[in-house]
Amino acid sequence: MSEQKRHPLYAAAAERILILDGAMGTMIQQHKFEEKDYRGAEFESWHTDIKGNNDLLVLTQPEVIYAIHCEYLQAGADIIETNTFNATRIAMTDYDMQSVSKRINVEAARLAKQAAEEFTQKNPDKPRFVAGVLGPTNRTASISPDVNDPGKRNVTFDELVVAYEESCEGLIEGGADIILIETIFDTLNAKAAVFAVDSVFERLQVRLPVMISGTITDASGRTLSGQTAEAFYYSLRHVEPFSFGLNCALGPDLLRQYVDEIAQIATCPVSVHPNAGLPNEFGEYDLSPNDMAEQIKEWAESGLVNIVGGCCGTTPEHIAAMVKVTSGVMPRKIPELQVRMRLSGLEPFVH
Repeated sequence: MSEQKRHPLYAAAAERILILDGAMGTMIQQHKFEEKDYRGAEFESWHTDIKGNNDLLVLTQPEVIYAIHCEYLQAGADIIETNTFNATRIAMTDYDMQSVSKRINVEAARLAKQAAEEFTQKNPDKPRFVAGVLGPTNRTASISPDVNDPGKRNVTFDELVVAYEESCEGLIEGGADIILIETIFDTLNAKAAVFAVDSVFERLQVRLPVMISGTITDASGRTLSGQTAEAFYYSLRHVEPFSFGLNCALGPDLLRQYVDEIAQIATCPVSVHPNAGLPNEFGEYDLSPNDMAEQIKEWAESGLVNIVGGCCGTTPEHIAAMVKVTSGVMPRKIPELQVRMRLSGLEPFVH
């Protein structure tokens, strides 16, 4: 058995449907932080506005981030995500905070690990895990930012690799149990991320489970870079991830058919953390915990998922409701597929 598969996460996933946490940003918004709250004492004189830099709060408001992790753990989450969605050197250029990127990753993982260990000690029969999040960045390697110049790019593959390596090193240093590459809208960005993660694993001589989660951007059923869910899976299955799935953009009603699509072909656990419906005219999410849980219950009973949680608009109440409806339901059975050639472009090619 490989070092990765001896990880206790694999044993937990074989026993039950695992619960991922819910939205960090939604919980942060409830605190109504202003500029001074983001700055704290250390960044009081920072030369740009930094309100909205939620990842920085692991340095300036660590007790708040820790408390949010604890709320999700109390609700029953098995896996909590680090507050590092935008903590790559590339995304941090919006605040001219590239130099702080690695430190944010280290401290975010440390905070989450502290919370997870506290709850594991309370109940050793339910171990808690930290997923170190590598977000998609705010740039895309496959699509031109200029409609008049299709060949133009605002980031290169190598630049993405360097940024992801730095963040991944920080997450491992801080104690992450898992690396989660999530909200993937561009498969080329994801390929840079998995290359970077593998390079860091090799350099540090460690192997952690890797979760991969993409985003179907709208009712077209495709990622932003144009792939269907099945083609997206074939593009990245060589990574042999611990889990593969979808998150964000859509609520559980609209996402279900794409979850089903991946559930039929993925030879690893399937993870899904949808939004609490679509945003209303005020940019808020209206799907209640009970209504969302009813839809997740149907997914579970239909054998579609191994890991479920929430993305934008979800709260500890949503997660607690998911725990209730999935308790005692067997996780999706991983299919044994006929050996065939499975390739992908924008669409799958199976021969």
